[in-house]
Amino acid sequence: MTFKNDEERREYFRNELRKKLPELKKIEGFPIADDEDIIALSDPPYYTACPNPWINDFIEEWEREKKEKYGRDENEDYHREPFAADVSEGKNDPIYNAHSYHTKVPYKAIMRYILHYTEPGDIVFDGFSGSGMTGVAGAFSGNSEIIKELGYEIDGNDILIDGTIVSKVGKRNVILNDLSPAATFISRNYNYFSSDIYEEGLNILDTVERKYRWMYETYHVVDGEEQRDIEGNMVKGVIRYVVWSDVYVCPNCTQELVYWDVALNLKEGKLTDTFACPYCSSILFKKNLEKAWETVWDKSIQSITNRAKQVPVLINYAVGTQRFNKKPDKYDLELIKKIEATEVTDWFPKDKIPEGYNTSQPIKSHGLTHVHNFYTKRNLIILSAIYSHCKTHELKFLFTGMLTRSSKQARFLAKNYFHGGGGWVGTSLSGTLFVPSLNIEVIPTFTFKNRLEKMINNKNNKNVLISTQATQTMCNIPNNTIDYIFTDPPFGGNLMYSELNFNLESWLKVKTNYKNEAIVNQFQGKQLEEYQILMELCFQEYYRILKPGRWMTVEFSNSQASVWNAIQEAIQKAGFVIANVSALDKKQGSFKAVTTTTAVKQDLVISAYKPKTEHIEKMRREQNTEESAWTFVRQHLEQLPVFIGNKGEAQIIAERTPRILFDRMVAYHVQNGLPVPISSAEFQAKVAQRFPMRDGMVFLESQVAEYDKKRTLVKEFVQMSLFVTDETSAIEWLRQQLLKKPQTRQDLHPNFMKEIQHIAKHEKLPELDDLLEQNFLKYEGDGPVPDQIASYLRRNYKDLRGLENDDPQLKEKAMNRWYVPDPNKQADLEKLREKALLREFEGYVEELSKSKKKLKQFRTEAIRAGFKKAWSEKDYETIVKVGERLPENVIQEDDKLLMYYDNAQIRLGM
Repeated sequence: MTFKNDEERREYFRNELRKKLPELKKIEGFPIADDEDIIALSDPPYYTACPNPWINDFIEEWEREKKEKYGRDENEDYHREPFAADVSEGKNDPIYNAHSYHTKVPYKAIMRYILHYTEPGDIVFDGFSGSGMTGVAGAFSGNSEIIKELGYEIDGNDILIDGTIVSKVGKRNVILNDLSPAATFISRNYNYFSSDIYEEGLNILDTVERKYRWMYETYHVVDGEEQRDIEGNMVKGVIRYVVWSDVYVCPNCTQELVYWDVALNLKEGKLTDTFACPYCSSILFKKNLEKAWETVWDKSIQSITNRAKQVPVLINYAVGTQRFNKKPDKYDLELIKKIEATEVTDWFPKDKIPEGYNTSQPIKSHGLTHVHNFYTKRNLIILSAIYSHCKTHELKFLFTGMLTRSSKQARFLAKNYFHGGGGWVGTSLSGTLFVPSLNIEVIPTFTFKNRLEKMINNKNNKNVLISTQATQTMCNIPNNTIDYIFTDPPFGGNLMYSELNFNLESWLKVKTNYKNEAIVNQFQGKQLEEYQILMELCFQEYYRILKPGRWMTVEFSNSQASVWNAIQEAIQKAGFVIANVSALDKKQGSFKAVTTTTAVKQDLVISAYKPKTEHIEKMRREQNTEESAWTFVRQHLEQLPVFIGNKGEAQIIAERTPRILFDRMVAYHVQNGLPVPISSAEFQAKVAQRFPMRDGMVFLESQVAEYDKKRTLVKEFVQMSLFVTDETSAIEWLRQQLLKKPQTRQDLHPNFMKEIQHIAKHEKLPELDDLLEQNFLKYEGDGPVPDQIASYLRRNYKDLRGLENDDPQLKEKAMNRWYVPDPNKQADLEKLREKALLREFEGYVEELSKSKKKLKQFRTEAIRAGFKKAWSEKDYETIVKVGERLPENVIQEDDKLLMYYDNAQIRLGM
C-alpha cells in the first residue's frame, strides 16, 4: 500500500488498529490504558503500543523479499558455530545516549552477534527489547562504515576477519517486543526517528520561553552587590539550575539544619556526612538524623500531604555567555512563592505512585506520593507547557528523555563542583527512584534545547517492527519463522522495570500490565520459583518461533548463582541446547557495578541452539537404544567451535570434554521426556572409541584436521581448569584463582558464574559471597597489606614496587581483595565454616522429620559435616535416616557419605 505521506498512512492504520483492539485485548500483557490513548501513542503498522496485529504480514513480506532480493530460501544450508569470543563495547555513543533506559546493551556489541549468526534479509527477534538496540544493530548491519569501526574488513559486499568471510553487508529485519509501553515507545524512536522536527522544536521553546521566562530569571549579584547596566537598570540573569537541600532536625536541640549549610566543608572542598550542630555543638551523623517535614495543600489532588522539607541553597545562572553562582536572595525566594501560587494550566499526570520495591523509596524518604510530586512547581509548569505542544513521536521522545534530569532525582555532584571536571549536574542513580539529599532543579527549556541540538536521525528505517505484549504469548508469530534471537531478559530481582517506568508511562498515558512481568518482586508475589516459570514460558515461545538449527543469544547479568541456574534450567527445559558461555563487557558499569564489590562486573552471554528437526526425530526413533545418545553427541559437536585461541594460546573448549558432553546429553533426554540410554561410565569408555580425541576433547572426523592445523600454530596450551561440580570443587577453584591473583569479588564473579553452570543437579551451592566469607580472607584496610596481596601487587604494578605494606598507595590498591589465609588463620576459618555447615545439616534433619519426601537439593558439604559429627556422637540413627532420604546415586558416588552410611547401618544391625 502507498500513501501521500506518513500522516495519511498513520491515520489509516490507526483506524484499522481500532477495529482490531477487541481481539488484541485477549492477548496476555495488553497494556493498562484507554483505547484512544493506545491508538494515539501507536505508529502503525510499524509500532503499536499493544500487541502488533501486522507481524505476520511483515514476516511474509520479508521472506518474499529475501528470496527475490538475495536469492535465499528455507532450504539453504545453514551452519554457525557459537560466537565464542568475549565482546567489549563502550557506551559512549550519540545514539546509545539519546535516551536513557535502565539497561541497554550497546548496539555495536549486538551487531557482532547479528553479523555472526545471520545474513542480509534474515529476521531477528528480541522479546525483551528494552530501548530497541537490537533494531538499531539490525539496521546498521547494512552500514559499511560502522562495520569497519568494529574491526571488520569489507570487500565488496563481504565482511571479513583475517581474510575469512564471516557475513555480508545488509540490513537485517528485526521484530522488537517488550511488556513495557515506555520501552517500546523508546524503541520506536530509536528506530524511526526523523530530525525534521528541529524547527518545530525551536518554535515550541520560543512559545514556552515567552510565556514562562519570568519564572527562571534572577538578579545578577557579584560579591554581594547587585549589578546594573549603563542605564542604571538592574541586570538580570537566566537561571540554568537551582540546588535544593534537605532539611534535618537536630535530635538534641530540635533545631532545623539545612544539610548544605552544615555539611559543606569549603576548606576541603567537599560535603561530609558527619558534622557539628551550629546551635548545640553536638556531633551528628547524617544517617542517624530525621528529616524535617512540612504539611502542604496539594491543589492538584485536592489533598493535604506531608513532604520532606527542602530549601534552595545555590543558583547557577547565565548573563550572556558567562555563568555565575549565587546564594538565593530575597527576590529569588519571593519568586518561588509566586510560582507556588501559580496555576498549572496544561495537562500533567497526577497518578498515585503504587507500592513497590523501588517506588516505596521516594514515598518514605521525601513523601513523593504522586507522579507530579517528582518535580518542583516551576519545572512542572514548564514541562507541562512543553508537552502540550509535543504532537509527534519525535518530540515526545525528546521530552521523555529529559524527564528524569528535570526531576528531583537529579543529583548534585559535589566532587565535580568543588574540584572541576565539569558536569556537576548528575542524572539519577540508574535502576532506582532515589531522591538525593541535594537535588538539582534543572530548568527544562535548557535540557530540551540541548536534546534538539543532539538529535539522532534514523528516518525511513522500515526493517523494524515493534509490539507491546508479554513475551510468554507471542501467538501472533508463526512457528519456525525467526532466523536468530538476541535477548537481554530481566534477571531475578535486579531491576523492577514496571516500577521504574511508572512516571514516564504516566506521561504517555499507557502503563505496563505487570501480571506477566518476569521478575522477583515480593510486592507482586513473585519469588524465584514464579520467576523461573515465567522465564520458561518465554523460552518456550522463543523455541517455538525459532527455525530449527538456528541460534539464540541470551545476555545475563545477575550476581546470584540461584538466578543463573534458574535461567539455564529454563532455557534447557524449553528444548534449547547450551553450547557456550562467554563475557560481554559494557566498559562503563552501572551505579551498582561501580560502587559495590558485590555487583556484577561483566555480563555473561549464553549461546544456545534449537536442534534440527531431523535430529530430534532421529533421537525419538532411537529412544531406549544407545544410539540416541550418540546422535545427540554428533549433532552437538557440529554446533561447537572447533578451536578457540587468543594471543598465541589455545584454550580448552569445555563443551567438548566427555564429562560435559554427557551432562548435555542427559539434560536433553530428560528435558524432552526421553529415557537416558547410557550410564556415565559406559559413556566415558565408549566416547573415545567412537570419536577422535585431542587434548581431552571430543571431535567429529570432519573437524579434527582443522583443529590439528590450528593447534600447531600456537605456542602454549591453557590446561583445563578444575571442574566445579559441588561446594568442595568450588572452594578449590576459588583457592586456585586467589593463589594466582588476590582479587575482589567483582573480579571473580564472571568466571565463577561460567564455572558453576555444570554443578550437580542436587547440589545446593552457596552463593559466591558465602563461599568467600567462610573460606577466605578479605583485606579491608585494617593494618598493613597482607604479604599474599602485597607481593602480587609489587610484581604486577611498577608504581607499587618498593612500597612498604602499610603505604597508603599500596593499601588503596589492595582494598577489598580476597586472598588465601595463612595456616594459622585457616584453622579459625575452618571452625567457623563447620559451625555454619552443621546449622544447615540440622535444618535438613528438621525438614525430614516433617516430611517423608526425599531431599531434592542440599549442600553435600553440610551432609558430610553432619555425618561426621553424628558418627563422633554415635548417633547412627540420624546418619541412616538422612542417608535414606538422599538420592541413591549421591550416596553411591560420594565415598565419604557411603563410608558413614554403610558403617552406621552395620552398627544398627541393619
